[in-house]
Amino acid sequence: MAGLPLVTGAAGFAGGHLVERLASGGGSVLAWAHRGGAQPAVSGAVTWTAVDLLDREALRAALAAARPSVIYHCAGFADVHQAWRAPARALRVNALGTHNLLEAVGAAGLSCRVLVTSSAMVYRPAAEAMTEDGPIGPQGPYATSKLAQEMTAAASALPIVIARPFNQAGPRQSAAYATSAFAQQIAEIEAGRLEPVLRVGNLDARRDITDVRDTVRAYEALADHANPRTPYNVCSGRAQSMRELLDILLSFSRVHVRVEVDASRLRPSDSPIILGSHARLTRDTGWMPRISIEQTLADLLDYWRRAA
Repeated sequence: MAGLPLVTGAAGFAGGHLVERLASGGGSVLAWAHRGGAQPAVSGAVTWTAVDLLDREALRAALAAARPSVIYHCAGFADVHQAWRAPARALRVNALGTHNLLEAVGAAGLSCRVLVTSSAMVYRPAAEAMTEDGPIGPQGPYATSKLAQEMTAAASALPIVIARPFNQAGPRQSAAYATSAFAQQIAEIEAGRLEPVLRVGNLDARRDITDVRDTVRAYEALADHANPRTPYNVCSGRAQSMRELLDILLSFSRVHVRVEVDASRLRPSDSPIILGSHARLTRDTGWMPRISIEQTLADLLDYWRRAA
């Protein structure tokens, strides 16, 4: 097993797509997921292991056995909305879990690169495109936990690369996220399981959304070419309102759907716009987004149609 890439959080949204990408073309991958988590159906030579990053001793033993060539740290508490209900859990999983992982890497005597997936939410809200040199100012418990994760990584002597992904979308995304929730409801309405009413939150918010398959391609490029101890935005460089994204999905719908605002879907804190610049990422790795938002949303809707 020595010398293989390792993906933590491999059963998650981005983690699962990253495993799929790394395993394509005959590659072998070490995939870690939390015990009890569902493993996505990924073709290729994937070795799955149940590892809890909060269990220091088990983590050390698993890493000493794996001895990976590179680590893609995708595991974490990812639900922004849920973090308001469980802020301590978000902080513990994102910061302490990262600390335990990096500690285990050092204990195993490894010097491999570790890509830590943080979040663009560490930035202070701004009306213009955010760059990596922009002011830090997390808003809310999830963003605070991701900044704590970054600070934990920065304290390590390992060759750490920090990715700051903006919003993502694509097949297999949880319905806890807005575009996926829209697509799921449309698919269930088409299947006759719901009345033709789509319930939404704030549609005025504008978000920079990247296809998850482009995101994991950026992660691979960063692991190969990025400057260590340097943060990189992973984004499309274009912000669209949730209303525009919903309209694209509705244009694909096979039935007429009425839209209603659901107060339970409104967040306690919702920035009017989140937009990033991927200039540093492009300069250092050559990465550019390839998949259009229309294709992303079409594939997302098709995913939920198969599940309906």
